[in-house]
Amino acid sequence: MRSLTRTLLVMSIAALVLAPVVAPASARPAMVDAVTAWNANAGRAALDACLAPTNNPLHESRLYAAMHVAIHDALNAIDRRSRPYAFKTGAKPGASPEAAVAAAARDVLVPLLQQLPAPFSDCVAASGAVAGVDAAYAAALGAIPDGRAKRQGVALGQAAAAAILVLRAGDGSDTPLFDTAYPQGTQPGEYRFTPGFDFAFAPGWADVTPFVLRDSSQFRPGPPYRVTGKKYAADFNEVKRLGGDDITTPSARTAEQTEIALFWVESSPLQWNRIARTVSADTGLDLWENARLFGLLNMALADGYIGSFDTKYHGYNYWRPVTAIQLADTDGNPNTSADPTWTPLVATPPIPDYDSAHSVEGGAASQVLKRFFGTDHVGFTTCSLTLPAGSTCDDASPVLRSYTSFSQAREENGVSRILVGFHFRKAVDEGIEHGRKIGNRAVNRFLQPVH
Repeated sequence: MRSLTRTLLVMSIAALVLAPVVAPASARPAMVDAVTAWNANAGRAALDACLAPTNNPLHESRLYAAMHVAIHDALNAIDRRSRPYAFKTGAKPGASPEAAVAAAARDVLVPLLQQLPAPFSDCVAASGAVAGVDAAYAAALGAIPDGRAKRQGVALGQAAAAAILVLRAGDGSDTPLFDTAYPQGTQPGEYRFTPGFDFAFAPGWADVTPFVLRDSSQFRPGPPYRVTGKKYAADFNEVKRLGGDDITTPSARTAEQTEIALFWVESSPLQWNRIARTVSADTGLDLWENARLFGLLNMALADGYIGSFDTKYHGYNYWRPVTAIQLADTDGNPNTSADPTWTPLVATPPIPDYDSAHSVEGGAASQVLKRFFGTDHVGFTTCSLTLPAGSTCDDASPVLRSYTSFSQAREENGVSRILVGFHFRKAVDEGIEHGRKIGNRAVNRFLQPVH
């Protein structure tokens, strides 16, 4: 079995501490209801399972999406305010909403955590992730008076969880994550394993059944730039100038740009759910509104990875900047020059460049939030778990970044992938637009309000 230490290098920063998602007072939302509490519980479970903050956002996004579908459907079985996704039953108006939410969340999280592949299954066992979920469940039920309403709520939540688990069984998410036999390219522009890795990560994720997309290729963008062209050279020289580690490779990044680069290394599902909790609290959403918001957000995020991995592997198989820069003498472009020792700020993940999945996630999340709240112009402040020690969400004085709109955060998230040395700008721009289309489809076609 591949060692856990080696595997956790997939998308990690050296010496990164996998700490629980507990925001400091300055960033913690003032209001918490059962839906947002279980959203935070799922984040803690993802950290305990070593999925977050950087290692495996694919299974992390699936975990959140399935849980929030079950929560949404359980609540809408009590009071039908929006159309259910998987669980359709007659109204149970006497059931406890809080019990329904807790049971739906627990009965999705526990089996999905137990089904994670190695080495994440080892993390689940070692960290007591399942015990943590069960403890949160016991505490939630303990706060609800015993009686018929509680029993009905638990039964509804369990039934809603069972419905989404049946629907997602055999969805292809058991695809191998570490493909050492993945064929490497030999021509300029073709993907090679990135330095430090002897595998491609999850090339079969494009075949996972989507939550909202018709199929994984539905919004696949057009091709990346030809490596002999001027636009490619401009993108090449931008990431070469800005994306280096400033140790082996000099970088023109400012101190703030380095902060941005590291801030957004964090898993997209973890960060955008934290943002959604903050905005939800600030706007005073109720249980049903939160259920719909987090259901739409997390289905779009899950499908963002499915759609992006289709583009990456089935579509274009494009090389990463680190490969392109080190091998630039072979690309036939007079406007590029090679640096055989060029090193990015953070080790490049073993996945093709185009399009940027992180940018797809930002596009999808920001579009869902914009559509849900009816405006892009919502201000918020958030923190990160991938900044240097002393600056993270869990530290006494975390670095906080503030935004005046969802699109501002989306754009900063995208450009961070250039600043960290991971992606060409074309992959970022196309990724954002790819994600926007996924977000729009989620809002237009699923969990529609019942008028």
